[in-house]
Formats: sequence, structure tokens, C-alpha cells
Amino acid sequence: MALASSSLRRRAITAFSLGPLVIAAVLLLPQAAFGVFFLLVLLVAAWEWCALSGISQQGQRAGYLALVGGCVGVLWALPTLQMPLLLVGAAWWVLQAARILLTRRIDLVAGAQPLQLGVGLLVLLPSWVALMSLRSVPGSGPGLVLFLLILIWTADTSAYFVGRRWGRAKLAPVVSPGKTRAGVYGAMVGAAVCGLGLAWALGLDAPHTLLALIVCGLAALISVVGDLYESLLKRRRSMKDSSQLLPGHGGLLDRIDSLTAAAPVFALGVAWALT
Repeated sequence: MALASSSLRRRAITAFSLGPLVIAAVLLLPQAAFGVFFLLVLLVAAWEWCALSGISQQGQRAGYLALVGGCVGVLWALPTLQMPLLLVGAAWWVLQAARILLTRRIDLVAGAQPLQLGVGLLVLLPSWVALMSLRSVPGSGPGLVLFLLILIWTADTSAYFVGRRWGRAKLAPVVSPGKTRAGVYGAMVGAAVCGLGLAWALGLDAPHTLLALIVCGLAALISVVGDLYESLLKRRRSMKDSSQLLPGHGGLLDRIDSLTAAAPVFALGVAWALT
């Protein structure tokens, strides 16, 4: 009991320390500076992704970080590539949802998996494009990014408490024994509350409120897939966390796995609703 309390305290301290920094970056930084800020976040996540891919040599990891940074530079210089990448990223997560639900056994792997580094680009790059796209929306960009973060946090928290109270049927027992179907229902309820709050804040009419609920629901649903997918990769490597960077939380990738999945879906939903 004391160990659980200590872990919870460390998690709370870390969250309350980093939360204001992230909120300030979202709301106060100019667009270009925000792009650099989130790129730095992705580079840390890319370093941890190398561990999930069995890449241990620091030189190879540094090369992968350079590749991620170079890809972001290309996407920044060629905005016409961003929408296709968002579509590919969203489609990737839909495919992973089907894969995870059908998983019945996880085989352990050892050694380097260079192809997994390519998958990392599909996971990390669309999230950068999504956040930059959301933040560039005239008049409400920073608010939309902050709302996305609140949406994911609400869905995750709702899933945890509802699953803990009413969870019986497992969602993907081989991948993540703690995830339940009731937890997913809780996440959807949390997303619906967020969607209604967004509609109220923006003064949306009934049809656009329905659109907001659909977009929030899909983003919350796919955020669960992001969490499960990283759990799958860690189980293949017998890893508990992607790193020990954040006390009580594990690695940075452990904190943004839901965001990397939800961001492209939410950004596409916002683009669809705006047009």
C-alpha cells in the first residue's frame, strides 16, 4: 500500500511539474517555436522508440533522430505533403486496431528490428503534422490543441475509473490485461462530455454539435489503440516502460502514445468539420 502511494505521489509531482510547461508552450509560443518544441518532444520519443526496436548503439539512435528531424524539416518546407501523411497515419491506426483485437499470442523478439524504425515514422510524424495543423487554425488554434490534450486526458481517466469499477470483459487480454470493454465505454462517455463542452464553448448548432461528438468519440477511441499498440511492442521486448525518464510515468513515449494515435484523427475531423 505504501509502495502504491509513493508511486502515485511521484506520478502526481511529475504531472504537475510538466503540465504548466506544456500548457504554456501550447498557448504562448509562436507557431514556429511551438513546432520546434514539439519536435524536441518527438526526438525524445524517437530515442525511446529505438529501444522498442532493439537499437542500442548510440550512433544508430542519433542517426534515427537525425532522420526524424530531417523528415519534419521536409514536411515543414512542403506543406502539400502534410494532408496525405495525416490520411496515411489515420489509416495506419485503424489497421492497428484490427490487428490488436485479433492478437491471440505475443512472441518475444530479440535483436535489432530496423523495419520497426520505419513504423516509428508513421507513429511520430503524423502527430507533429496534426498538432501544427490544429494550431494554425485562425483564431482558435492553440485552444484546439489544448482541447485535444484535455480530451485525451479525460478519456484516459474515465477509462481507468470506469474500468476499475465495472470492468469485467477484457478488451485485448493478451496485449493489455488491464484494459476492459467497460473502460472503453467510459472513455467514450468522457469524450462525449468534452464534445458537448466544446460545442457549448463555440456556440455550435445541433448539426455541428453532432459533428463535434463524432470527432471527439473517434479520437478517444483511437487513442486507446495508441496505448495498446505501445503495450504490444513493450510486451514483445519484455519491457515495462519505454524508459525511466519521467519518475512514476516511465518514458515520454509512454505519456504520448495516446496522443500520437488520436492527433491525426482529430486533426482530420477538424478539417472535415471546418470544410
